[in-house]
Amino acid sequence: MPIVVRIDVELAKRKMSVGEFAERVGLTPANVAVLKNGRAKAIRFSTLDAMCRTLECQPGDLLEWVDDGTGD
Repeated sequence: MPIVVRIDVELAKRKMSVGEFAERVGLTPANVAVLKNGRAKAIRFSTLDAMCRTLECQPGDLLEWVDDGTGD
């Protein structure tokens, strides 16, 4: 999938646990894992907003498009 989720990088920079992040954002740790592992099909803007507020970052810090060569 050409969208790579970089939540783990931002969490590591802040020394924040997945559990703490999940609680602050209002997600379950399991749903954070789905996002981190790239298994999510979509994300709500309200969730992205909460993630950016919690981590004090921009959406581009959390999501990256990578050309996988499939041309899709």
